Amino acid sequence: QVQLVDSGGGLVQAGDSLRLSCAAAGLTFSSYAMAWFRQAPGLEREFVAVISRSGTITDYADSVKGRFTISRDNAKNTVFLQMNSLKPEDTAVYYCAGKNAYYGAIYYREKEYDYWGQGTQVTVSS
Repeated sequence: QVQLVDSGGGLVQAGDSLRLSCAAAGLTFSSYAMAWFRQAPGLEREFVAVISRSGTITDYADSVKGRFTISRDNAKNTVFLQMNSLKPEDTAVYYCAGKNAYYGAIYYREKEYDYWGQGTQVTVSS
């Protein structure tokens, strides 16, 4: 059974940093492109960041570019999201997602992803 377990969220102040983790089990992790999405109250879930199977290709939403960094450790079946210079508008539930992918491919639409974590709450106070 495939499981993605998100962790690392919390309540922080504007300007602080957080590191989210997503531990995967039950799949061949190195065959999966991984991404982070987020959903703020009253809004639709949106793309945040994506990383290819090998970790060599990454991309970000414009709103987080330069502040967030996605990375992965295929030996530990884990993907990370380092979030720096957090803003109140980053407040959301953050979800990791995985898609069985071609080598070098990355994906931006949530409907393309096969598996999802349960989400972890990030709250940034001003």
